[in-house]
Amino acid sequence: MLKLFYFPGSCSLASHIALEEVGADYEAVRVDLAGGEQTRPAYQAINPKGRIPALVTPRGVVTESPAILAFVAQSYPEAKLAPLDDPFAFGQVQAFNGYLSSTVHVAYAHGRRAGRWADDPAAIAEMKRKVPETMAACFARIEADFPDDHWVMGETYTICDPYLFTFSGWLAGVGVDIAQFPKVSRHFQRMNDRPAVRKVLAREGV
Repeated sequence: MLKLFYFPGSCSLASHIALEEVGADYEAVRVDLAGGEQTRPAYQAINPKGRIPALVTPRGVVTESPAILAFVAQSYPEAKLAPLDDPFAFGQVQAFNGYLSSTVHVAYAHGRRAGRWADDPAAIAEMKRKVPETMAACFARIEADFPDDHWVMGETYTICDPYLFTFSGWLAGVGVDIAQFPKVSRHFQRMNDRPAVRKVLAREGV
């Protein structure tokens, strides 16, 4: 059995949804980030980075959302969550998820985790002030590239979709109106209608 360590509404939501989508035999274990559980020896033994998500597999632990999402897609090829037989198309999936991980998530973290990059209160305040601007710029780029079809990669639902859904759900909290991105907004609503998404959101209490 797989074991996913998660925190409600965090970036681990994407991996949680993907596992549910493929019908994996897994256990979801909540990590109390607010209480500092990620810094304690028990969790550090699972993921020394002290971050979530972490997926325990029979072969070891996989960390980082893009890697976990790719692992799920490759482990359950019958679910067709990634174009595994097309290197270029799979590269496009990885590029999109890499952008979410390395750019969008970092832009968001400058608001909630500014202390990772600065100690000066003025610098921290400035990073927080910029978050709505930088997040809006990231989503403007996503909106411009978004296909006219239902999903991130076109007609087929992939591991990109729960990952984008996760970040789209954070926009309101940083003062960005998702309605200014019509394609992303429609995608967010379609995701909310999926049974696996509804099940995971209910389990996480989001």
